Amino acid sequence: MKKIILLLLFIATVSFDSRQAEAFDMGEWFKFRIHYGIVNAGYATLEVKEATINSKKVFHVIGKGYTTGVSKFFFKVEDLYESYIDKETGNPYQYVRKIDEGGYTKNQEGFFNQSENKILVKDYKHSTEKTFGTSKNTQDILSSFYYLRNYPNIDKMKTGEFVAIDMFFDDITTKFRLKFIGREDIRTKFGVISTMIFRPLVQSGRVFKEEESLTIWISDDDNKMPIRIKANLAVGSIKSDLEGFKGLKHPFKLKMK
Repeated sequence: MKKIILLLLFIATVSFDSRQAEAFDMGEWFKFRIHYGIVNAGYATLEVKEATINSKKVFHVIGKGYTTGVSKFFFKVEDLYESYIDKETGNPYQYVRKIDEGGYTKNQEGFFNQSENKILVKDYKHSTEKTFGTSKNTQDILSSFYYLRNYPNIDKMKTGEFVAIDMFFDDITTKFRLKFIGREDIRTKFGVISTMIFRPLVQSGRVFKEEESLTIWISDDDNKMPIRIKANLAVGSIKSDLEGFKGLKHPFKLKMK
């Protein structure tokens, strides 16, 4: 399920040099149905709330993933990711990562010092604290999705172009690269939606079949909302479809019902 959450959080990660009008606001909520092959493996949700850090109002975004039915019987998963994000810069102040995946657990918090390019990671499972160096505007895994939805010139991207972002995950800052594939109108439970297609470059081998095994569709409108994901794994495949939503900042557009 960790891989599923990562797939979901890679949706819509496109960026250029400056932020545009917000694509989201408090109250936005998404729910995704996850299929492993023909099996309904579970669900994932993303939600935007408000919180206060250092007397400042910030976005509090929450991502959850969990298995259901037969999948839960064979491999119980309960994952929680949280991020506290500055409303103006889009940079994170703090993240939470609390996961339980078939007995594999993590319980961590990270505290960003963006001015000094550092992050303090507290590992509650192992009772440790470590400080790591980061780069400017480094994001956590969850804040990346929201940070990059707010960038302009998406509509001007050309097929084959790449964008990149620095992201901190598992004690390492990595360069996440995304390739623009093109546009497609896809049929969903809501109707036909115009989308932009992206393909993150992932590491082939243990999890993914090839470097470009993951394909992502986001709505080609002001919301830049996640619609669909497909991934070819080393064993089997995953498909995720948007199951429900509410609280969009901009009107939801259908090409046809």
